[in-house]
Amino acid sequence: MVTSSSINAPTTRRQLLVAVAVISGASVLPKSARASPSDGATSVILHQPKPKGSSMTCITMKDGTEIFYKDWGQGQPIMFHHGWPLSADDWDAQIMFFLEKGYRVIAHDRRGHGRSTQTDTGNDMDTYADDLAELIKALDLKDVVHVGHSTGGGEVVRFLARHGTSRAAKAVIIGAIPPVMLKSETNPGGLPISVFDGFRSAFLANRAQFYHDVAAGPFYGFNRTGAATSQALVDNWWRQGMMGGAKAHYDCIAVFSETDFTGDLRKIDIPLLVMHGDDDQIVPIAASALLSSKLAPRATLKVYPGMPHGMATTHPQIINQDLLTFIRSG
Repeated sequence: MVTSSSINAPTTRRQLLVAVAVISGASVLPKSARASPSDGATSVILHQPKPKGSSMTCITMKDGTEIFYKDWGQGQPIMFHHGWPLSADDWDAQIMFFLEKGYRVIAHDRRGHGRSTQTDTGNDMDTYADDLAELIKALDLKDVVHVGHSTGGGEVVRFLARHGTSRAAKAVIIGAIPPVMLKSETNPGGLPISVFDGFRSAFLANRAQFYHDVAAGPFYGFNRTGAATSQALVDNWWRQGMMGGAKAHYDCIAVFSETDFTGDLRKIDIPLLVMHGDDDQIVPIAASALLSSKLAPRATLKVYPGMPHGMATTHPQIINQDLLTFIRSG
């Protein structure tokens, strides 16, 4: 668990690594710098239908933001929601597995991330959920299984609470940020604001170095003694992160450090699988999955001993099979 020691603006690689090791999923912005939810800004004005033989396309929102997505295969749709600061590509191991199993797989790049528009506004959890709702409506998806990792898990929870479950069958959140990350009087087990201040400083000091250090360290557990490090995974994480916009990423880490999903979880009336590694250094399990699984009425908790935050990538054989079992269950 992260301690409450304060972190000043890092000026050396060592200080960057300290901030990385603390957390890669939260930050706090000054109130004046935060993007406000844009009323009606996510209504879709253009849908580019999937041409025959096409594997990816985009839709354009009312505010001009283009949301990139992949849409492969036929059958029951499974929609994947990536974590910060990544993209739909982070789900490669799951997309290929479920495509082969006969499912339709959809994965989008959240606004400001990946190949979507590098927005400077609308980078808030409500707008993320509204963008998602428009994409689902445009594709006319029904009986959807939503699978979200980290911030993407928060997106799933907020979407289901905000837009309802009429088009959803089940949901899964993996290493996810709900119910809330920031420590407060009502959330004493959360992370102190000094942690998020330090994270924000590390981001501004050297985003490229910071992204490398997150992936090479706590995200995949490569900082653990005896861990088998994969430079390819580190490079791919860094590639995805640097594809996105700095402003959107900066806004996003403030959003998911403070967003409270407690009420959202209580509204989810479909089966919810909560998957979490007990060695998750990014989103500590005690203040996340152990609480979320008690708040959602139909939640099931599955804990993975020794597994890291990025366990869907480091242990895809285990995670994919458990996802398949849950999706196929009655």
